[in-house]
Amino acid sequence: MQSQDVAPRPAPASGSASDPVVDVEQAEAALVEHYPRLVRLAYLVLPPGLGRNRRVLTAHALTQRALPRGRTATPVIPAQSDGREGDPGYAFVRLQVVRTALEAGLPLRRKAWPKRSQLPPLLPQVWGLRLFPRSGGADELALDQRLSALTGPARAAYVLRGLEKLPDSDVRGLLTAAGVTDVDAALDEADSAQAEYALLDSPEFDPCSLQARPTDLMRRRQHMKAALAAAAAVAVCGALLGMPGDGWGPDGAAAPPYAQNPSARAALDPALLLKVPAAAWESSARTDFSVWPARGDLTGDSALLRRALAVWARPGETVQVSATPGTPSGGPSGPPQLLYAGTVDNARVVILYDGLRIVRYAEPRDNTKGAALDFARVDGAGRAEASAVVLGRADGNVRYLTAPWVTKAADRDLLKPGSDATGLALTGGTTAPMAGPAQSGPCTSWNVLQLTDASGTRLLTDLGELVPARLTTGRPGAVKDASGAGALRAWAPFACSLGAMRSAGVRSVNAWPYAAQPLPDASGTADWVCTRAETWQGGGERVLAQFHTPGGKYGAVAAKAENVPACGAKDPQVLAGVLWKSGAGAWYLLAAGNRGTSSINASGGVRATANGNLLAAKAKQGAQAELKGTLEDGRAVSGLR
Repeated sequence: MQSQDVAPRPAPASGSASDPVVDVEQAEAALVEHYPRLVRLAYLVLPPGLGRNRRVLTAHALTQRALPRGRTATPVIPAQSDGREGDPGYAFVRLQVVRTALEAGLPLRRKAWPKRSQLPPLLPQVWGLRLFPRSGGADELALDQRLSALTGPARAAYVLRGLEKLPDSDVRGLLTAAGVTDVDAALDEADSAQAEYALLDSPEFDPCSLQARPTDLMRRRQHMKAALAAAAAVAVCGALLGMPGDGWGPDGAAAPPYAQNPSARAALDPALLLKVPAAAWESSARTDFSVWPARGDLTGDSALLRRALAVWARPGETVQVSATPGTPSGGPSGPPQLLYAGTVDNARVVILYDGLRIVRYAEPRDNTKGAALDFARVDGAGRAEASAVVLGRADGNVRYLTAPWVTKAADRDLLKPGSDATGLALTGGTTAPMAGPAQSGPCTSWNVLQLTDASGTRLLTDLGELVPARLTTGRPGAVKDASGAGALRAWAPFACSLGAMRSAGVRSVNAWPYAAQPLPDASGTADWVCTRAETWQGGGERVLAQFHTPGGKYGAVAAKAENVPACGAKDPQVLAGVLWKSGAGAWYLLAAGNRGTSSINASGGVRATANGNLLAAKAKQGAQAELKGTLEDGRAVSGLR
């Protein structure tokens, strides 16, 4: 392992009066918002000699341990993009990630205790699998080899330049704070590597998008045999202590575990699958997944259907299983309903429904290795939520299976509200492939699915799950589908914020323009919009208060929260604030509540009071204030943080 010029970690300093103070909540908010970037940073700085699986787990462990224990001072080394500029919370956790990643590459010494970062991580742990990022091309492989030849500080300097877009002055300050003693040597060594910074955003270096393979199967089999022998001995001892008929055994009156349950056996019989007639939805009082007919070119393939049901009941070690939050992944309790069985690109796909869940089984067209099983909770779905299911994703494109009542499908870029939608061909309810939303890199487009039926037009967005999320606009309790010109304009600046809601079991996302605020110094009028994501499980709601200035392409997240009633039908109230710099160079605290807010009070770094639902007060750069509002009915409301 290469030696590195890194000084021992200094004791935490109290910080100077000019250094911003970072508390646990502020650091946690920055860590959660920028977690994928921080883990990628740790992965790139860690020495490649650890191996890809160890680097992945260590990168996640170091990032998750980057929070401060209390309030601490840190010098601001600002980020240059993605809304991170001037955020002391992000500066702190990034410094901790770089420092511990450099420590992890230090050689172990006999006369000194190893640092925690030098040891294999206790958490996270994955048993029976080896995890590693997706493979890139020859350019990524060459870059990885060049980075492995650099020392840890030089590798950190290269990554901070390319991934964080920091100038050398900020790189110098960050490395010094991380304990690097010879920063000039590190920068000079980083100069020797070819500057291919765009490759750092490649999936090759993304430890949040992983592939899984089994570990040593022969060794695991030997360990399993030993474990089974020990379990058998324990079972014999237990049988001697509680003989049948005593009534106090652990399973009571249950049958032996090897007994066959008739309902469970029926659930695995492809001949008993429920197949709804094609026209059932036209006369049914229900408009949900229960009236979808069975479609696809393989609905008569009993062998495929039997495999899908068997894997659902007993997924093997090689099956990739995923489930949205709050979704049970157990087998069916009885024969499920068949929605689709057919060929999608290079895979055979089966989609089933059991009244609570949509289940998708997929296997390669030429064999059964590499099968995948996905679960999504859909109980309580109405006509809008039961409009489409993801059939498959390939090469950044998404293909959907639509409801039988859908008459037209189109592809629309949510960032371009004035552009026309592009029609998608519908063949047996299956759409032609369309580009999915951007997964990484700059957000230059956000493609959504536009569906039309007899009840109107609606927009659905792919958030990485089986069922796309419905997009709506309007005041909570009176929302409507985001389909008109006004709704499209309202969503356009905030479309990219949908990326923060991926893989959270989101059912619908509503955008509510709750205030319009005249800006100081005659700078026009800014819009305040609250976006709220509702989930299928009924918890984990995500709320973002966003601020959009005139002429800006994107909105900025001013505050966010989870598991709160704000912006929801149960409590349609919201209050948020933001520090804003006018064109004249003056800083202001701007705050806005929804209609019904009678006054706003700011305390802390900015002290001001305003009647009504808008507040604008002069402030200093970096000032932090606490907002309190009073509603017209006398209730108090706190500002989102």
